[in-house]
Amino acid sequence: MTDTFREAMRLMRTRDPQRREDGFHQLLPHAADFVDELLGEFAQEQDQGLRRWLLELIGATRAPAALPTLSEQLHSPDESIRHWAAVGLTRLDTPEARTVLWRARANGTIT
Repeated sequence: MTDTFREAMRLMRTRDPQRREDGFHQLLPHAADFVDELLGEFAQEQDQGLRRWLLELIGATRAPAALPTLSEQLHSPDESIRHWAAVGLTRLDTPEARTVLWRARANGTIT
C-alpha cells in the first residue's frame, strides 16, 4: 500500500467532512492504480458511508477484478450501495457486467 493511498484513506476516516471529501478526491483520479487496495478496504469496512465511497471508487477503476464485488453489491439492502454497484458495472461495460445488470433489472433488484 502506497503512502498516497494510506493518506487518502486516513483522511476519509476523519470526522471532518471536508477532510473526508479531500481524501475521496485524492483517490478518485488514481482509483485504477489502487483497485486491489480498494477492494480490500471495502471488504473490511463497517462504516456504511465509507463503504459507499469505496464502492464508487471501485466502480471508477473500470477493472475486471471489480466485477465480483460490484455484482454482489447489487443485492445489498442499502439502495445507495446498489446504485454505485450498478454505476460501476455500467462503467465496466464488459459482456459479463452487462449480463449481471440485465439479470438484476429483470429480477427487479435494480431499476
